[in-house]
Amino acid sequence: MTTIAVIDIGKTNIKLVLFDDYGRVLWQMAQANKPLTDGLYPHADVESIWAFILSALCKANEAHKVNVIVPTTHGATGALLDDSGLSLPIMDYEFGRLKEIEPLYAPMRPDFAVSYSPDLPTGLNLGRQFAWQIWHHTESAEKASYMLAYPQYWLWRLTGALASDVTSLGCHTDLWLPDEGRASSLADALDLTRRMPPLAPSWAEMGRLKPELALQTGLDPVPVLCGIHDSNAALLPYLLSRQAPFTVLSTGTWIVLMAVGHGLENLRAEDDMMANIDVTGRPTACARFMGGREYAEITGDCQTPPEAELMEWLISQMVFALPAFSPHGGPYAKRQGKIIGDLPQNARASLATLYCALMSDHILSKIGVTAGDIIIDGSFAKNKLFCGLLAALRPGQPTLRAADASGTARGAAMLVNWPNSRIDVDVSAVEDVNLSGLFEYRKIWQAQLAP
Repeated sequence: MTTIAVIDIGKTNIKLVLFDDYGRVLWQMAQANKPLTDGLYPHADVESIWAFILSALCKANEAHKVNVIVPTTHGATGALLDDSGLSLPIMDYEFGRLKEIEPLYAPMRPDFAVSYSPDLPTGLNLGRQFAWQIWHHTESAEKASYMLAYPQYWLWRLTGALASDVTSLGCHTDLWLPDEGRASSLADALDLTRRMPPLAPSWAEMGRLKPELALQTGLDPVPVLCGIHDSNAALLPYLLSRQAPFTVLSTGTWIVLMAVGHGLENLRAEDDMMANIDVTGRPTACARFMGGREYAEITGDCQTPPEAELMEWLISQMVFALPAFSPHGGPYAKRQGKIIGDLPQNARASLATLYCALMSDHILSKIGVTAGDIIIDGSFAKNKLFCGLLAALRPGQPTLRAADASGTARGAAMLVNWPNSRIDVDVSAVEDVNLSGLFEYRKIWQAQLAP
């Protein structure tokens, strides 16, 4: 039996999860992930993350002998490396000053028609982060020999191997042309193309754990796979198990809608739509909003979980949450979120659930999803009212939810023995939550989104 260690670095939390080769969770450990705010700009606390990884690997191996390691991370993050390590800190994509370079950067961006990468806030276009680093810290940036996406940075730290992965390069970076399978003119202009290591499949064994790290953690020098962007990892189980068309909602800090088998003709850059590149190199129509972050903003200190009765009361009183409660993505990121009506403290989580279901339904319609299963994966799959509301709002489209919140990590584990992995995801049908007045409420909510 193979024991697979997945290093899952999310924007909010870091996890190490052990799976067997049937996808059963054997062991896991997690800690919060917070950027550092000192220094040149806000940046990832890579040394804290690294300490967690080494400690977690050591403890994991004591519980179950680890045979292989797979890194997966959030997108919009990358590293410039020189011979001694990082040339500059790894920028936090929420850095607020990046728009200062827009007069120079905007004319260099490739057209959406060829990059499928919309113009996103702050540093959500990775190319904008690198441009800032190159133009503001030229001497340090020029020393860099390599440009790595975030999963491959951790591959490098674990093994010393250098690689690029299309799922990360094709994740709204402005640096990649999906249809042509090559770096963009922006990457050329920033002198990044020559610094990109050769592409490798996400499932490729790129090296083995460094001997000194094996000694430190107690592991054997096990193989480490190239790694994958987290939303694409969440998609993997369904690429193997389902016929297109279908749509996966990968949920967490972000709610990312991945419409497999649907066309790209409805993609609109201004609505934060894009095409992510799946593990096989195919563009997949995607749209998203920062659902987890917005849920937290609306919920605040509310201790009462979402309840159907409270939702019906909110609907009857026409209490609305209107986007956006995060400026970092989604079709309404430039608007200031607001709550209309009298919202009791104990109903805040109920309103947040209602809001996220309405936003998900709205964006599914905008991207042109009209057929096929809808699968809810990740943390929102645990919110049965969210799942049931979305099912009610999408009549004629079967809605399913994954059985646990380990979708990203489990998907990454499937890279071992890909595409012959024995890992599957247990999904179950969702029952509609039919609230009185829901459809009239949706109609009025949507009317208030008009410009």
